[in-house]
Amino acid sequence: MTAVDRLAGRERELAAIDDFLTGVRSGTGQALALRGEPGAGKTALLLRAAERAAPARVLRATGAEPESQMAFAALHQLLRPVSGLVDALPEAQREAVRGALGLAAPTGGQDRFLVSAGVLSLLAEAAVPDGLVCVVDDFQWVDRASADALLFAARRLGADGVGLLFAARDTAEARHALKDVPGLTVAGLDAADAALVLAARSAVPPVPDVAALVAAATGGNPLALRETAGLLTPEQLTGRAPLPDPLPVGDGIGAVFGEQIARLPEATRLVLLVAALEGLGDLRLVLRAAARLGAAADALDAAEAAGLLDIEPTGIRFRHPLIRSAVHAGAGAADRRAVHRALAAESEEAGDTGRGARHRAEAALGPDEDIAAELAAAAGLARARGGYADAARTLIRAADLTPDRRTRSLRLKDAAVAAWLGGRPGQARSSLAAAREAAGDDGPSVEIAQLSGRFELHSADAAEALRTFLAAAERTAEQVSGQTARARLSILADAAEAASYVGDTGAAVLIGRRAEELPEPGDPADAFLRDVLIGAGALQGGDSRGGAQRLRRALDAVPDDGFDAVLLLWAAAAASLLGEGDVGARFGARAGRVARVSGMVGTLPVVLESTATAERMNSAFALSAALSEEGLALARETGITNSAAAHLANLAVCAAVRGDETDARTYAHEALAIAIPHRLGLRVGVASYALGLLDLGLGRFEQAHERLTALTTAGPGAGHPAAVWGSTADRVEAAVGAGDVDAARASVHFLERWSANATSPRARALLARCRALVAEGDAAPELLRHSLDLLADDSGAAYDRARTALLLGERLRRERRVGEARPHLRHAAEAFGRLGAVPWERRALGELRAAGEAGDRAEPAALTTLTAQELRITRLVAEGLSNRDVAARLFLSTRTVEYHLYKVYPKLGVTSRTELARLLA
Repeated sequence: MTAVDRLAGRERELAAIDDFLTGVRSGTGQALALRGEPGAGKTALLLRAAERAAPARVLRATGAEPESQMAFAALHQLLRPVSGLVDALPEAQREAVRGALGLAAPTGGQDRFLVSAGVLSLLAEAAVPDGLVCVVDDFQWVDRASADALLFAARRLGADGVGLLFAARDTAEARHALKDVPGLTVAGLDAADAALVLAARSAVPPVPDVAALVAAATGGNPLALRETAGLLTPEQLTGRAPLPDPLPVGDGIGAVFGEQIARLPEATRLVLLVAALEGLGDLRLVLRAAARLGAAADALDAAEAAGLLDIEPTGIRFRHPLIRSAVHAGAGAADRRAVHRALAAESEEAGDTGRGARHRAEAALGPDEDIAAELAAAAGLARARGGYADAARTLIRAADLTPDRRTRSLRLKDAAVAAWLGGRPGQARSSLAAAREAAGDDGPSVEIAQLSGRFELHSADAAEALRTFLAAAERTAEQVSGQTARARLSILADAAEAASYVGDTGAAVLIGRRAEELPEPGDPADAFLRDVLIGAGALQGGDSRGGAQRLRRALDAVPDDGFDAVLLLWAAAAASLLGEGDVGARFGARAGRVARVSGMVGTLPVVLESTATAERMNSAFALSAALSEEGLALARETGITNSAAAHLANLAVCAAVRGDETDARTYAHEALAIAIPHRLGLRVGVASYALGLLDLGLGRFEQAHERLTALTTAGPGAGHPAAVWGSTADRVEAAVGAGDVDAARASVHFLERWSANATSPRARALLARCRALVAEGDAAPELLRHSLDLLADDSGAAYDRARTALLLGERLRRERRVGEARPHLRHAAEAFGRLGAVPWERRALGELRAAGEAGDRAEPAALTTLTAQELRITRLVAEGLSNRDVAARLFLSTRTVEYHLYKVYPKLGVTSRTELARLLA
């Protein structure tokens, strides 16, 4: 086959590949997906890319249908040549990748994103010094674990000099999988280029009319053109004889191969079937399995002579995937089962029980517990390596073969968990529904119910999740000791989380009472969680003193080290219930650090909700938005829809502070589109609050008053305690600005009740500020000064301090005390300018000019000039982490971190990590 034959008419595709390779050689991360029908020439283009990649290193892999359910099979094929570089990875990534590639025993329960992050780091290491091109053919058959890892890397390629080049059949499933990768459709050839292909494969060149007819009949498919050329006579090609009708094209491409296969000796067809069902091209395994069925080793010679496959010392390769498909289609069901049994026996003798189990499953005629158990064991291994999606598919097949109803239910339940962890929420729900149906009255109903509630809570109706959890908790109420008590506490905690999403205080009270019925746990973490549930319920049920005492006891028990991220989020919730948002923010930020260190990325989107909120409450709006952008991307990748709503709502608030009306409205409406139908009261409240804050900052007091009041009185999600409390200070200011002093006083009274148990300076400062807004006479300035004093030593209260200074300056100016007003207004304008709070800065500057001083806009703080990615990297570097550790926590490569720091230092005017840490401090 000549180069003209393979690449005729592909100038556009070759130019795109050249651009791709140029980017890789220049050190830029690249990804490109070639999509087209079988025979379009995708493989030829990949080969050309590999030939022209030098000096970049080239790694290759090809998806194989029999391997499509074996976790990390394609990744092992691709990365085997560079596996020696694994030692250079950060520890958690190193162990995850070793387990995934079979280089070490899996540690069990790896987070799939940890493996993916490790793959990204390994690709970056392999790209040194001249770049790396990874060529992956037949991507539609790549196992899901490998596909997930490669697509994770493709979305995060930076200054790594790594190029990922995929080729896949143009199917709806492949288009969905590759939706985030720039794509190029490899279409059919036109008549002129088709003539070149026909001429290259036939004895005489075709006349133009014949070439045009053949091109139209084949759709310009290069494979169809080549195969058709071999079947046409010189007379037909030159127009002296009619063309056959119909041409052997379209579905007939397979028929061409089918006819070739049918003419082969029976023994050859048998060995071809073994090779087709084996899939990997393992020559020794194919020949051994064929020998079991009575075929001699030389039976493959006829297939090689017919040009159907290539035999090399390392294996067998079909010349085209359609040949393999034709072999499979032309064989009878009984023959296929016999071959699978032979392959199973040979695989098991070679020690590959997982592959053996899959072959036995294909040969099974009905339920078989032995085979089902082997498949379940293979799924367990895949799950331990982080291949959750592949484990789920294997468990579903195991369940199909399981005769016992209860065992089938358990396997479907395990499949649901694996699918969820693998980022397939739809499959998780369908598997769980099947598990529930299979269980009947005897199955693990409470466990299934809890899982169902968690799936609902993270990606569907939070109110339905709450009902599910409460019902499950009641079913465990008969026994309240030992393991049962711990299981019930877990369900009650899930229910409390759902109640917090919805804003159902009645449910929170009930949950607290049920938690109090449980015996005192011996485990400190369980005791802490029980105290939080009891305290939250008591506080929301009207027992302010008892609830506060219980929550204080819980917070006092939080150790400096040892709690996981989830427990720290409960600590943040407890502090917020006490009215101490600043204390809650500290726990939220700490939870984010712990989640990153743990490597359990699947929980990170939810943890980042609190971390981003914490940074926003600490006046770090740019960093808060950067964290929410990260959390939003991860939430979408993991299918945690409700977490995406939370991050969108927080992005809306950050945009509102900046005065970016377009972004604030876009983010808020996207959040509401998820939150309202899913009954996420808190998310609805935060998104609505963002729009009210936007109006307030822009001086639209009437609209702000209306929006913020609606949070307490009407509409979906109205009355959510956290949203009502969090918006109180703004609600008071909007009401005063709109002239509704009575409403402002009512909001102040609410805040007094809510923060009655708060002791933190920021909580007391906020209350003083709100009281000042409704105070008369000299009391107002004194209260505002007191608020400023309380915030003086709080480095995270820059925004609150500036808001308070602005209010004090405005009050003093209205009382004609302009000399006293100016310093406060000047401070407010400068602080707002540094924070990027444009409308607030504009308001302060206007007041300053009215006080007789021509104020100029302040330069934004250097940190606000950084991109979101630069901010995330900068914050971790300032905490003392090495570049490699930063890369591990942000799921980047070390080279990408270095590239961003190279740009950060001059932006911030620093030259060392020490100066960077000092600046952020």
